[in-house]
Amino acid sequence: MDRPWYRHYNGKVPQEIEFPNWPLPVLVARTAEKYAANAATEFFGAKLTYKQLWDQVLRMAAALQGMGVTKGTRVAIMLPNCPQTMIAYYATLYLGGVAVMTNPMYVEREMEHQWNDSGSEVLFVLDHLYPKVEKVLPSTKIRTVVVTSLREYLPFLFKHLYPIKAKKQNLFMAVPYDGRRVVNFSQLIAKASPLKDPCEATLDDLALLQYTGGTTGVSKGVMLSHRNILANVLQVAAWFPDFRWGRERLVAILPFFHVFGMTVCMNFSLYGGCTTIVVPRFDADEFLKLLHKSKPTLFPGVPTIYVALLNHPKVKDHDLSSIRFCITGSAPMPVEVLTKFEQMTGCVIVEGYGLSEASPVTHVNPISGLRKPGSIGIPVPSTDARVVSLEDGVSDAPVGQPGELVVRGPQVMLGYWNMPDETAATLRDGWLYTGDIATVDEDGYFFIVDRKKDMIIAGGYNIYPREIDEVLYTHPKVLDAVTVGVPDPYRGETVKAFIVPKPGETLTEEEIIQFCKSKLAAYKVPKAVEFRESLPKTMVGKILRKELRAEELRKIQEKQSST
Repeated sequence: MDRPWYRHYNGKVPQEIEFPNWPLPVLVARTAEKYAANAATEFFGAKLTYKQLWDQVLRMAAALQGMGVTKGTRVAIMLPNCPQTMIAYYATLYLGGVAVMTNPMYVEREMEHQWNDSGSEVLFVLDHLYPKVEKVLPSTKIRTVVVTSLREYLPFLFKHLYPIKAKKQNLFMAVPYDGRRVVNFSQLIAKASPLKDPCEATLDDLALLQYTGGTTGVSKGVMLSHRNILANVLQVAAWFPDFRWGRERLVAILPFFHVFGMTVCMNFSLYGGCTTIVVPRFDADEFLKLLHKSKPTLFPGVPTIYVALLNHPKVKDHDLSSIRFCITGSAPMPVEVLTKFEQMTGCVIVEGYGLSEASPVTHVNPISGLRKPGSIGIPVPSTDARVVSLEDGVSDAPVGQPGELVVRGPQVMLGYWNMPDETAATLRDGWLYTGDIATVDEDGYFFIVDRKKDMIIAGGYNIYPREIDEVLYTHPKVLDAVTVGVPDPYRGETVKAFIVPKPGETLTEEEIIQFCKSKLAAYKVPKAVEFRESLPKTMVGKILRKELRAEELRKIQEKQSST
């Protein structure tokens, strides 16, 4: 296919990527050999060299093999960003197992669905999350739980202070280790010898089940092969024409359990021989200190992080000049924020686009070519993209006219796990139908203008309102309910619930919020609740979600015009 937009690169980025015959674990093993003495990870100051990290990957692979993990075994990883996540992930993939990345913020209902749907048999989890996991285990197929603590990979001083801090924060938990069903992460590595068998995986094998929500409220397992995830790593690497192999320092604040963080902050970083500065959670005060002290050169993030840093009262007291490039995605990046952050740091911010079904990156603005603020850029190498008519879904929409964005390339998923109908609806004639409404200009730059789905993007997380609606309907006092995404200056969007109480019942905003907190991950919980006597509906009784969102937008516009 003709790709006229490639004239905007600068001649250094290829139109097509060349594929090696080996999966990503083999390539990372070669990186580890090449940069053996370099720091692979920094975790609160504690370092692992590439030689040490890969040695632990092979030891964990041997331990997993002893548990019966073979090609196709699903292994759930419910960990924040920490070295253990990287070790568990690569050990699983090296054996040909399938990683099931699980959000540590999930509540019991969400964990149970994901692990049962995937058929997960082994689980990696933090010690302080074990009590809620323990409640779910009897109703799953998980036979072995590998428990770890952040303390295990902290520096010497932090390691000894951690129990005191953990007890104060209610994070210190006594785990019932029995050496068989519940085992300790560090002890497994200490007892095992490095696996000497070659990597079991091939490029066409399933590597990952990345769960994403849906408008039906049913969480879907996106099937990504070794070819898919390797392709996206190679595509991202090709995007940096002056990437310094073995010398970059990448700060990993995006969660590894999210497909964006997995590809850009973990896979790409290790493939490129970077030092990955691993950060478990975002705290603006601590993160600014970290950036100042650790001097990263690459900073993948989401708009909410950049907004928080820009608005921090002490941001000018910290030196951020080491940052060369930032990649932002998951939510629209305000042009003002992009401009101010670049002025403050001297770095280049490139905005991109992706989705779980594409591993995830499909578009990015060129780093040294023409960048268009507000655009998601142009397709990455070996990727084709079109905007098709909303009427027929086949013919190309005219330049500048909205239509559905469709893409194809080696990073596009195999399909949805055990969902042939949904797969057929999303993958058509080799094209992935994204569900996002976009336009493309005469230069071949793409712009997202709306979403066909009702998905809410808050702080970089994809939130599916139907799932929240279903939880609200389980409340004994709720008659009708619907949730929408409303603009938020910090999170991009936030969740608002509209509720009609049952006759004679009284509800409060706090009661609804607390109810949702018991059944949903924190980022899905509504931040605002409005009670009404009725909700707008079609003639057949369907609640008009878009009408409620339009009302909220009008309120915001009226408020802005009056001030």
